[in-house]
Amino acid sequence: MPQPLLAQKPLAGYPDAMTKDTNMPTNTDPVALTAALVRCPSVTPIEGGALVLLDKLLSDAGFDCTRVDRGGVCNLYARWGRKGANRTFGFNGHTDVVPLGDEAAWTMPPFGAEIKDGFLYGRGSTDMKSGVAAFAAAAIDFVQNSPPDGAVVLAITGDEEGVALDGTVALLDWMDANNEAMSVCLVGEPTCPDVMGEAMKIGRRGSLTAWITVTGVQGHSAYPHRAKNPLHAGVRLLDRLAAFEMDQGTDHFDPSSLAVVTIDTGNPATNVIPARMTAAVNIRFNDQHSGASVTTWLQAEADKIMAETSVTVSMEIKISGESFITPPGDLSDLIAGAVKAETGRSPELSTSGGTSDARFVKNHCPVVEFGLVGRTMHQVDERVAVDQIGQLKAIYLRILTNYFA
Repeated sequence: MPQPLLAQKPLAGYPDAMTKDTNMPTNTDPVALTAALVRCPSVTPIEGGALVLLDKLLSDAGFDCTRVDRGGVCNLYARWGRKGANRTFGFNGHTDVVPLGDEAAWTMPPFGAEIKDGFLYGRGSTDMKSGVAAFAAAAIDFVQNSPPDGAVVLAITGDEEGVALDGTVALLDWMDANNEAMSVCLVGEPTCPDVMGEAMKIGRRGSLTAWITVTGVQGHSAYPHRAKNPLHAGVRLLDRLAAFEMDQGTDHFDPSSLAVVTIDTGNPATNVIPARMTAAVNIRFNDQHSGASVTTWLQAEADKIMAETSVTVSMEIKISGESFITPPGDLSDLIAGAVKAETGRSPELSTSGGTSDARFVKNHCPVVEFGLVGRTMHQVDERVAVDQIGQLKAIYLRILTNYFA
């Protein structure tokens, strides 16, 4: 069941986070909105009331809101301005959060949104309810205080931390079917390693996971010639994969990498050669490769091992995303300029880290990511510096102002 808009206890300034006097400028409080969102227990793929809250807030501010739910996942599309406008600035983000882990290890209530020593605590406070709150607050204030010649879109999903098949992908499919479009998009994920304003993402490496099964012949360990040991063959394969230098990096990307993440035989006996070994590798690849080319390389190495050892090697491969880059230009300059104006720092143009929903948005329009410091995301006692939330809203507001200037 969706939670009420003010789950648990209210926070000063919310839901009256927007000034009600129509003669006064709109001033939406992003800290109060972050707290209200954190209090929604939206562990993926549960909606938890977060999108219900945003739907009401944005609708009240004059946005046309549409729920784009698919496959049991809740998503929200909100547009201010004319459909098909010549210029449409889009924001993308998510309200779903990862599980709590060991709840007993939390020193603050994980859905309490309590503030202590300048930090707001709670699951999703960093990744990325503060980002959603900041761009929602910036968008509301911008369109109400200085209505632009164009449109502002917020595409918010409840399926980024999960399998991500019915989240941003569903929103983009719906947009395509309904002639909705963004000219450019900013994804509000945390991008700064340590200091606010130090980095933005202009691309991401691709990600591929291969589950490898090596099948031989079971036998007695004292008579190895009568068996066909899948571990010897499998370990040889994994060693070759891990030792291979895929590339030396590119102008915007670090070298591609492969990590062996699991090996298993399910064999408790020391006098038995098992019949099967399973393993998995995760590969993060740059723009010198594609999911298809990496798959071809993996299969070629598997074929060599089968020819050398007579075992059978099968693979199940999942490509989570292809590598991509938004070349430095107008969009990255726009964002970097706003960051510099608000923080005094010129952000590094980075492609590091894992995957994000920018990997889907890049097929729709140019996309760049910028958000706050992400040091505690997914951790116990996840927290966000309160002053960073307001600073992030100011950056987003400046980006909108400069984009439509």
